[in-house]
Amino acid sequence: MGRKLVMSMLAGATLLVSALFGTATPSARAADVPAEFGTDWHDPVTAAPPVHRPHTRSCRVTLADARFRDFTPYRGTYAPPEGCGDRWSKVVLRLDGKVKGRQYDRLGYLRVGGVEVLRTSTPEPSPDGIEWHAEKDVTRYSETLRAARDVEMLIGNVVDDTYTGVIDVRVTLTFYAGRPATPVPDRVLTLDETSAGTTLTTPRNSERIVAEVYATGSGGGCEEFWYLTVADPAPYSCKAGHGPNREVRISVDGRLAGIAAPFPHVWTGGWSNPFLWYVLPAPRAFDVRPVEYDLTPFAGLLNDGRPHRVEVSVAGVPTGQPGWSTPVNVLVWRDPHRAHVPGALTADTGTDPANSSVYTPGREHRVETGAGHRLTVSGYLDTSHGRVTTTVTRALAHTSVHRWTDGETTDALDASWSDDEWVRTTGHGPARTTRTHRTYVMNGAVTLGPDDRLRTVLALGDRASAVTREGGRRIAWSRLDDTYAGDAAYTLDVPRDQRHAVGTSTERYRLLGPAGCYDRSLTTVQGVLTEDRDRC
Repeated sequence: MGRKLVMSMLAGATLLVSALFGTATPSARAADVPAEFGTDWHDPVTAAPPVHRPHTRSCRVTLADARFRDFTPYRGTYAPPEGCGDRWSKVVLRLDGKVKGRQYDRLGYLRVGGVEVLRTSTPEPSPDGIEWHAEKDVTRYSETLRAARDVEMLIGNVVDDTYTGVIDVRVTLTFYAGRPATPVPDRVLTLDETSAGTTLTTPRNSERIVAEVYATGSGGGCEEFWYLTVADPAPYSCKAGHGPNREVRISVDGRLAGIAAPFPHVWTGGWSNPFLWYVLPAPRAFDVRPVEYDLTPFAGLLNDGRPHRVEVSVAGVPTGQPGWSTPVNVLVWRDPHRAHVPGALTADTGTDPANSSVYTPGREHRVETGAGHRLTVSGYLDTSHGRVTTTVTRALAHTSVHRWTDGETTDALDASWSDDEWVRTTGHGPARTTRTHRTYVMNGAVTLGPDDRLRTVLALGDRASAVTREGGRRIAWSRLDDTYAGDAAYTLDVPRDQRHAVGTSTERYRLLGPAGCYDRSLTTVQGVLTEDRDRC
């Protein structure tokens, strides 16, 4: 946003959770909706579905119970539950939080045994206080949870005479007895810090390796709004040497192993207007899902029992510019019938990254950006069930048009990102191919009038479709469409009771697949939930 608008946005910073939700609430009557925001509003909710829970015996463990008022981490210990065995059909993490007074959005993480199991951000509170909760399926981290571990959690916060909100958080794990629907990783690893950088040592019988990176631009600088940055000579308050394109990359021993488009997160103070987000957060604002890379083509190289240099970088960030966090977990599935699974990387090809950002001056400044990149990696493993070849192809594309006026009193962006991935395995049974197509969209504008009346209109989309075919026959599919739209206005630089803030926000979350349909819509007006509708 513009300098004045950006500085308002920069004051807050945030993190990530997995699925905040609320129970269905009857729609408010028109008479119940105030003319403008008051000092209290509906607790935060999202249209995303709750985590499905099996109907089996369950056990609960408290993972963390803390009050965050500064940047001191909570430290504790975890012990596995008693009475539910050491194999679980599902493990569900739940965060319950509350805060009141005045506070910015804040970022946080939760680690068990060094493994990042949750990344979360917080909603901004009302003077009278809010409560919220979030859930995440953490079954994939079962191997970590089978033994006693150290626990570390941090939601960095500032509490003083002005920003009074202390963040109270309690996190639990609920374990459900039984076997998981799909095999969970045999090992969950983190990278080791060495003088030469970060290294990874995998079991010698690894037959599938997936890296997950919780990549977020945040921290109160321009990289929190990386999608708005511009290159010289454009006269804009947030600069980047090559413009707004960003790409999250992972390399193994200096060779590019995976590429991905980062999700354009908008936190609950974002786009200069917290009144958009008090009840409905933007997609993934409380659900920062990791970027995943299938590193199985590199397993033959990694299975030699020696440490290998694994590094994550964000292309496009100006040299020396802080603001990105990229913690890494590595998930490993092993061949139970071989102590060593040999193999080799057979192909490692890609296009040169394309990135064009063109500035056009005028009464309305304009920057048009187009970028793209494609990478294919392939390798084989000689497993106990024969030679298996895995080929991973990823293709990225980004387009945006950024418009603003002198003084940045009008600031608008129309952007889209696509991230296509194909994973093909051959050699053991019929060939299997999974194609995943991800699309992220952002279209909005902030305007500041001569009366200091600020208005934000914004639409966001998080869409994905996946299809798996085996021997040419479709065996699995899914389709996701999470769409948000908001329009809010308030007066700047006046006491809260003189802001005359108004705002309408809507979210529709649709998830379709062979298991059925989920389709929920929410609407809020001046902080009142006026619609909670199930369309399936």
